[in-house]
Amino acid sequence: MDRATEIAEAVESSVEALVAVLERARLAQQPPVPPAQLRVLTIVAGNRHTNMSRLAEALDVVPSSASRLCDRLEATGLLRRVADPRDRREVRLLLTSASRRLLADLRERRRAALADVLGRMPAAAQQDLLRALQAFEGAAAVPEAPGSQARQSA
Repeated sequence: MDRATEIAEAVESSVEALVAVLERARLAQQPPVPPAQLRVLTIVAGNRHTNMSRLAEALDVVPSSASRLCDRLEATGLLRRVADPRDRREVRLLLTSASRRLLADLRERRRAALADVLGRMPAAAQQDLLRALQAFEGAAAVPEAPGSQARQSA
């Protein structure tokens, strides 16, 4: 087995462990929010101009499926639909204060769960991991298309 394949397998295994740690943190939340609904809240939190069609596109589902997810979230007080002031035909999706608290709580739980695991690692390994993750993030960044810089400044 070549070195790149061996490293890829180790990364895959680590990602599975990471997902398990994050999932345990999500399930510890009361009441637990289903992953699909949590994804909706995360998408809406990331873009304050999210409407139903943008949400459906981001989820890669048909608009009726996105609408049903929003129905459930609205019924539990985690999402509001309001007319877009720029175009009354559009419906904008907004987080409620309860959903903002839920997302902040989840972020805190996840970070605490990760800190617990990291705390069981030697300090040198933590530092190596930090450097490796930063290098991986840099390598994974999508490079700009040639000439795109020139077009932007023109």
